[in-house]
Amino acid sequence: MVPSMEAVLSPWVAQLKAKTNLPVLIQWGDNPAPGSGLRLGDFSHPKVVIQVRKASAIPLLLSPSLDSLGEAYVEGQIDVIGSVDDILDIAHRLAEAGSKTEGRLSRMVRRFTHTQNTDREDIQYHYDVSNAFYQVWLDPAMVYSCAYFERGDETLSEAQTKKIDHILTKVQLQPGQRLLDIGCGWGALVMRAASQFGARCLGVTLSQRQFELATERVRQAGLQDRVEIRLQDYREVQGQFDRITSVGMFEHVGIQHLPAYFSRIHEMLADDGWVLNHGITSTDANDGETSHGGGRFIDRYVFPHGELPHISTVLKAMQEGGLEALDVESLRRHYARTTDLWSQAFEANGETLRGMVDEKRWRIWRVYLAGSQWAFEHDEVSLYQVLCRKAGRQARGLPWSRRWMYSER
Repeated sequence: MVPSMEAVLSPWVAQLKAKTNLPVLIQWGDNPAPGSGLRLGDFSHPKVVIQVRKASAIPLLLSPSLDSLGEAYVEGQIDVIGSVDDILDIAHRLAEAGSKTEGRLSRMVRRFTHTQNTDREDIQYHYDVSNAFYQVWLDPAMVYSCAYFERGDETLSEAQTKKIDHILTKVQLQPGQRLLDIGCGWGALVMRAASQFGARCLGVTLSQRQFELATERVRQAGLQDRVEIRLQDYREVQGQFDRITSVGMFEHVGIQHLPAYFSRIHEMLADDGWVLNHGITSTDANDGETSHGGGRFIDRYVFPHGELPHISTVLKAMQEGGLEALDVESLRRHYARTTDLWSQAFEANGETLRGMVDEKRWRIWRVYLAGSQWAFEHDEVSLYQVLCRKAGRQARGLPWSRRWMYSER
């Protein structure tokens, strides 16, 4: 005789209730009666309702992690009703209650093999969903990286413009200088560098869709004489540049390849040039993934083969690659705000976005954006801008203070 869903789940529910009190109702069946099901806590009204759609979800629920719960949701084995904030809070509390070993002090360390072919495939998997999909929830310039909130009350569009200006001011970009932007996205940084700072710019991307739209945007802005967009791996770029920026790209390089990555930047940088690397980092000193299976979910569904180094690993790899770090700035709070605004826009336009992609991809992105906000807010991941120049140069010529970074343009 096949045991009922209630018989299978009841012992697990009892164990959970002995550890924690969650405002969660679990239901099953095609048309469950309102309020029926198993309760994971004492409450009058549940904040989250988990509706089990397939029996294959049961093993994933019985050993809850962010990876297993995420899998059950994106694969359509469960439906979840509630605000996205409440859903993320409950998911983390379930994962913590169900955790046997992995937690904040035990974060998995994994390494992946990276080649130019695998890197290209991974980039295209994430970024080539469709340009229209990204346009719905990004700012009009389509800047897909952490914004910079000088006061905290800026709109997303204002904060993204301030981020670009912050970067270009940090590297002291001057008219006529040659700028390389590694991982240029849809071209916002190189276009502003050319139009507002007078630079001559090259942007490279591995995303076909980004390349096509960025090229068209450059043409529409009349910047073809100052901006070139290429569908090209940074390792294939020839020539030297006065300034190099890399924004939200080095997460795809692989930790063991970071010294070679920075060494390649060193080769392309003019002797008196400056480079700024802007990227997400782990908050685990051993370069571990986010806790409770969050990193496994991201690798499987969002960023294949992505690896986040701790900031100490980044600085060591920079030195090994021949670069001297001049300034290090944490923007973790800024990325928590940025991802929160992205998630809000995604939720507000949920049905529109649902009609643009298949159900699985829609669910992946919904979880990913809301989960990212949680991770930045709770110090699971961080974001650093590191300003560098070639190592071994004399100190004279360096600014005495950081005042130039905040001067009005």
